[in-house]
Amino acid sequence: MDVKAGLFYVFAALLLFAAFRVVTARNPVHAALYLVWAFFQAAMIWLLLRAEFLAMALVLVYVGAVMVLFLFVVMMLDINFDSIRQGFWRHFPLAGVIGVVIALEMSAVLFAGFRMAEPKAMQTVVQSAGGQASNTRDLGILLYTEYVYPVQIAAVILLVAIIAAIALTLRERKDSKHIGVDAQVRVRAKDRLRVVKIGVTQAAKPMPAAADGDASAEGEKKS
Repeated sequence: MDVKAGLFYVFAALLLFAAFRVVTARNPVHAALYLVWAFFQAAMIWLLLRAEFLAMALVLVYVGAVMVLFLFVVMMLDINFDSIRQGFWRHFPLAGVIGVVIALEMSAVLFAGFRMAEPKAMQTVVQSAGGQASNTRDLGILLYTEYVYPVQIAAVILLVAIIAAIALTLRERKDSKHIGVDAQVRVRAKDRLRVVKIGVTQAAKPMPAAADGDASAEGEKKS
């Protein structure tokens, strides 16, 4: 076994351990950190396969952006995880059987590929300067030539998901003030203006005579 194979088994073992801890960790912050560790181990395996672009994208996108967002959401939300964990052991047998079946299917596919006598060599689409292949450039050309329609479909799906997330976030709330366009279009003048008839104002009552005499006396004193 050479050094590359040894590193692969080490990274794969650490990846499996980190993935197991993501599921079994009681603290959600610890689970998110174990997921970051799993992403790093997967990036190392991509480097062993000479897929530098995929490795850097995994680290920058998932570790640098997605996982930071996960940590912020986990720390900001006040979630009762004890109630979420209720019924875990009741569903564990079914989940374990499904996990074992998935693992066996993946093992069958992978070992069948490892037993191939003459694996097909990856054809490079374009050669960079100096006669050496650049997998990052080859990947970009493949994505936007042969797989341009799947890329565009994925972009449309992501756009729809973003719009749906915004629509769900901006749902009607009591503290939000908004104007309905349909209500403005259907508005009528009589709905906006109401004429109210008010009765005639009553005349002022005359002051009593004593009050008038006192007021005149006070006026003479001041003068």
